[in-house]
Amino acid sequence: MLKEIFPNLFQVKIPLPESPLRYLNSYVIKGGDRNLVIDTGFNHPKCLKAMQASLEELHVDLNHTDFFITHLHADHFGLVGRLVAETGIIYFNRPDKELLQSWEGFEPMIEYAGKNGFPGNELRTALHQHPGFKNGSDWTPELSIINDGDMFNIDDYHFACVQTPGHTMGHICLYEPDRKILIAGDHLLIDITPYIQCWSDDENPLKNYLSSLDKVYELEVKTVLPGHRRIFSDHRQRIDELKQHHAIRAEESLDILKEGPLTAFEVASRMTWGIRCNSWEEFPVAQRWFATGEAISHLRFLVEEGKICRLKNGNITVYALIKH
Repeated sequence: MLKEIFPNLFQVKIPLPESPLRYLNSYVIKGGDRNLVIDTGFNHPKCLKAMQASLEELHVDLNHTDFFITHLHADHFGLVGRLVAETGIIYFNRPDKELLQSWEGFEPMIEYAGKNGFPGNELRTALHQHPGFKNGSDWTPELSIINDGDMFNIDDYHFACVQTPGHTMGHICLYEPDRKILIAGDHLLIDITPYIQCWSDDENPLKNYLSSLDKVYELEVKTVLPGHRRIFSDHRQRIDELKQHHAIRAEESLDILKEGPLTAFEVASRMTWGIRCNSWEEFPVAQRWFATGEAISHLRFLVEEGKICRLKNGNITVYALIKH
């Protein structure tokens, strides 16, 4: 589960129990004075055991180790509080930190999902059983804010922070221009599509994500080190594929709305998904929640594009084509 990708830059595969993602790609950079660990895994005994074994094999002293977390999700952030020493620094982005500090639990999201047609009672139970909820950080350690363009110099490596909102509000990649390495977190994944969810009327995460794809497209990249699945090379081809995926999703949403005004939950139930189920009713509740969040992100994008409108039907939000 440990592999040297470049001199003193190692990939560590951390198992993710109960998750279809199977494992997280953590990256460890060994330096003369300080080491850097990028992303950590769930706050789960199996993740902790795998990380500690790999750090021990690499002779990494946590008293001389800092952490860079690409984004807030538990499979990346959850374990860091159990690893960082008093002398360690955790580098993190401001938007995700503010979300973490203002976190009120799942209730606001459940309420918003209900307004978008999702049956609330079954959702509450499913979310509290989700591995991302069960294996989050026990506490919030001190976080050192990093911004777009900030630099990390670790011996011969000179990484620039590239803020790429979309998957989360503050997601950040690391780019090494000399070796043309992109440590991509969940911004770019090779054989699965990063999910882009929306749970607010005030956000447009898909628009942000597409802009972030354009931003990364301009970089000269030879090697992409993603947060999940395999390492890959042609980042521009993958970006083209991801943009095409979302364009198809948007067109599918427009076609579905030809039936008439629908909630996001109803739109999601009619969209094409890769999950192995014979019907929408067979989807696990958490997967219906993810699908509805993705549907909202596409519908929100189409509203801002002026192609559909958002209407209120009592306390329920419905979406409809704009008739010209």
